[in-house]
Amino acid sequence: MVADFDQPVRREQTCSVKFDARKAVFGREDVIPAWVADMDFAAPEAVTTALKARAEHPVYGYTLFPESLYQAMIGWFSERHGWSIPRDHILMAPGVVPSLHAACLAYAGPGEGVIIQPPVYPPFFSSVRQTGREIIENPLVPDEKNGQYRMDLAHLEQCAARPDARLLMLCSPHNPVGRVWSQDELEAVLAIARKHRLVIVSDEIHCDLVFPDKPAHTVLATLAGPDDALVTAVAPSKSFNMPGLGLSALVIPDPQRRKAMQQVFESMHLPQCNPFSIAGFEAGYREGGEWLDALMAYLQGNRDYVGEQVASRLPGIRVAEPDGTYLLWLDCTGLGLDDAGLKRFFVQDAGVGLNPGASFGAGGSGFMRLNIGCPRAVLAQVIDRLETALAGRRG
Repeated sequence: MVADFDQPVRREQTCSVKFDARKAVFGREDVIPAWVADMDFAAPEAVTTALKARAEHPVYGYTLFPESLYQAMIGWFSERHGWSIPRDHILMAPGVVPSLHAACLAYAGPGEGVIIQPPVYPPFFSSVRQTGREIIENPLVPDEKNGQYRMDLAHLEQCAARPDARLLMLCSPHNPVGRVWSQDELEAVLAIARKHRLVIVSDEIHCDLVFPDKPAHTVLATLAGPDDALVTAVAPSKSFNMPGLGLSALVIPDPQRRKAMQQVFESMHLPQCNPFSIAGFEAGYREGGEWLDALMAYLQGNRDYVGEQVASRLPGIRVAEPDGTYLLWLDCTGLGLDDAGLKRFFVQDAGVGLNPGASFGAGGSGFMRLNIGCPRAVLAQVIDRLETALAGRRG
């Protein structure tokens, strides 16, 4: 059975960060929460069924990764992305964000450089800073006409040529700007990394979330050669809306790099063997395809609805149509507010809780990130509140 995505699921008082942390984050509990990057939809029925089945056994002890889990993942990426993953290249991991931290420790020394491409998901910054590495910024470039972003490949070459540069962390598809990078762009990135002996960590957690009317996602590993230094991070958490289960996977062809990452995890005694995470991971990749296809059709409708409403009803705000993810990058620079004023407008005037663009680094000032992974009726309320607040400013 495919979910009814218009059906609301009550999330209050479930210890949901998105809903139950509103007072702490926004100072009021009545904002419409459209911030944290999880969706308000029930996970695929197959995932819930697998979790219930596992719960029926009353012992929840230390758990091995079953071979069936690896095969479910291998089958998914072969069928959906044309990517044949050798079984021995897979290293299970306790989440993509911990993997970013571990990669900094494994592949760059203290004070050495890690290239990131802002505006980008905040843990890209924190993983470098908190491990004592140096951030090298290669900002994305927006098109002034349509708001779409591209990589500054000439500047990336300069960053990679720095003698202290060791690692490039790629966000593909990109959070928050929603770009699904083209094959030409990805091949250029590989060539630069190859030339300057960079390790690439490609965060592809949103790889399944590409809109049906956009070009398909290209897994970077399908373009790489056997000698390219590449680590690919994937997880079913965004695809099937179960990020709280926390299990991800790394695909690392080189055995020495795989060992280096494993040693970092082991040094921190990071748990990776939650029996419920294992059950959900396998069920999503094995049986979640029909649900995901329906989800992306619904999210495309949400994307188009918001785009139309913003253009016709919210002067001073623009949105570039994303290729993927369930995140919209709202350009609010036309409102003439600084970042503090922009936050006050959304929270105090409109009663809407979004992620402030400034938290995504260079290029994020004047922007807000909107999560459209919710029933369309909720987005209608968001638009209504913003329209009313804008009218109040003009009045």
